Amino acid sequence: MTAKPLDRPAGSGKPPRKERDPGCDLPEDLVLPMRPIGVVRSPFIMREDAPRQPGIGEPATGTIVLRRTLPGANGKPTGTQNMLKDLASFTHVVVLFWFHHSHGWKPQLVPPRDTVKRGLFATRAPDRPNPIGLSVVRITDIYGIRIDISGHDLLDGTPVLDLKPYIPIYDSLPGASAGWLDGLIDPGPDHRWSTRQGKAKSSRP
Repeated sequence: MTAKPLDRPAGSGKPPRKERDPGCDLPEDLVLPMRPIGVVRSPFIMREDAPRQPGIGEPATGTIVLRRTLPGANGKPTGTQNMLKDLASFTHVVVLFWFHHSHGWKPQLVPPRDTVKRGLFATRAPDRPNPIGLSVVRITDIYGIRIDISGHDLLDGTPVLDLKPYIPIYDSLPGASAGWLDGLIDPGPDHRWSTRQGKAKSSRP
C-alpha cells in the first residue's frame, strides 16, 4: 500500500506547524524546589540604588556569603567551602539569584529607558514568572565561605541560587545583536519613577 503524502502548503518546504511543534507537556502542577546556597551583602538596599546592569558606572563592591553546609546527594550535610576550590583561578563568576523584591509580573511592559511596550522575555525586568536573575561579576577575593565581588548590581539580602565560572571562549559573543536596544536613539533614565508610589518600578532594560 502506498503511503499517503502529507498535505503541505504550496511552495513551502516546511511541514505544517502542527507537525513541527512538539508542544509543552509539563504537568500543570509541576514545581521545582530550590534551596539558596547563600546570600549577597551589598550597599544597595532598594532597586533604585543599584545600576541597571553589572559593570555600569562606578564598580560597587559586595560579598557573597555561602551557607556553611548544604544537603549532599546522600542527604548528609556537605561543607560549601570545598565547593569553592579553584574558583579563584577565574576573574569573573556568573551569579544566578532570586529577585527577592519582585512583586508580580505582566506579559508586556515599557522598559525604563524606552517608550515602547516590549514582551517580558525581551527585557531584563526583575518582575517575572520565575524571578531569576543572572549577573556576571568580578571576583576580588575568596576566603572561607565568602566571595568578595565588584562591578555588581545585586541588592542586599539577595538569595544566591548558583555560581558558575565565567569562561570567555564560551560566554562572550561579540557579534551578537542587542535587539531593540540597538535602536534606542535617546535612552531615558535607568529607573522609571512612579509619582503615585514615589519609588522606582524597575531597574532593568
